[in-house]
Amino acid sequence: MKFTKYNHLISKAVFTMAVGVVFFSCETVINPTLQNASPVLVVDAWINDKLEKQTVLLTQTQSYFDSSQPTGVSGAAVAIQDLTEGKQYSFVESSTKKGSYEWTPGASSFGKVGNTYKLIVTVNGEQFESTTRMGRVPQIDSITFSKDVRSVDGKERYQGEFWAVDPIGPGDTYWIRATKNDTLLNKPSEQNLAYDGGFSAGSDTDGVEFLPPIRRGITPNYSEKKSDPSPYWPGDSVYVEIHSISLAAFNYLNEVIVQTDRPGGFQELFSRPLANVSTNIKNVNPKGSTVVGFFNVGAVSGRGAKFIKK
Repeated sequence: MKFTKYNHLISKAVFTMAVGVVFFSCETVINPTLQNASPVLVVDAWINDKLEKQTVLLTQTQSYFDSSQPTGVSGAAVAIQDLTEGKQYSFVESSTKKGSYEWTPGASSFGKVGNTYKLIVTVNGEQFESTTRMGRVPQIDSITFSKDVRSVDGKERYQGEFWAVDPIGPGDTYWIRATKNDTLLNKPSEQNLAYDGGFSAGSDTDGVEFLPPIRRGITPNYSEKKSDPSPYWPGDSVYVEIHSISLAAFNYLNEVIVQTDRPGGFQELFSRPLANVSTNIKNVNPKGSTVVGFFNVGAVSGRGAKFIKK
């Protein structure tokens, strides 16, 4: 009995010391010296069927504490092949933006739902490739605004909500993007992804209306403080787009959210460790240089609305 009590006291003392060390560490400022890594090619190729200029951006990675804009990579040959129809789209580097390779549509937009596409980037004697398929996308039926049930202290708060139905047939993945008054909701915590009409493959939501949290994901983040403005207010406008993405892109964006939506402070001790996200681009030479980034070709449906209080 005495031995058990003694061990309990020791454990309590050790726990107290550990907590003290943690809090002390949180107040200690350190300036780590990190080794500079060799730059790696970054390929940012998110192509869609909107009737507008399409861009493949080539840059290089940089040191962790380097806050400058990434350096564009010039002199590359960039093309996307339509493997289904035997077409090729050549992307030409912009004369005003280094590393930005562009294709401008004429009477018709890029691609077709169901077709498979191959990205080919040749730079510095190396060739990088990736293949993806353009998925289907549902049309947005309507956008509504309603009083938020979380409103406190009698202060009115309003949220936006889009209405659409996932087409029948499992495995569709989407990226829902919203713009409020010309400002894209692009915070890590505002990223809105869907697998069929739900959140994941196991949610059994094929062919149904998108779940409420996804529909309301077009609402800007805000806290419950009384001083905070309502996410939407009469007179505000919102434009919502649903982008079809591949399953690989769905997984990639979820990884990006995990790595960028960091709580900070003491909670960071219990967060997932920082790690590189995946890529679907590869060097055709297995012994060649490394590449990161992503390639997706998606269809887009969109709809806008203005909040008019009735």
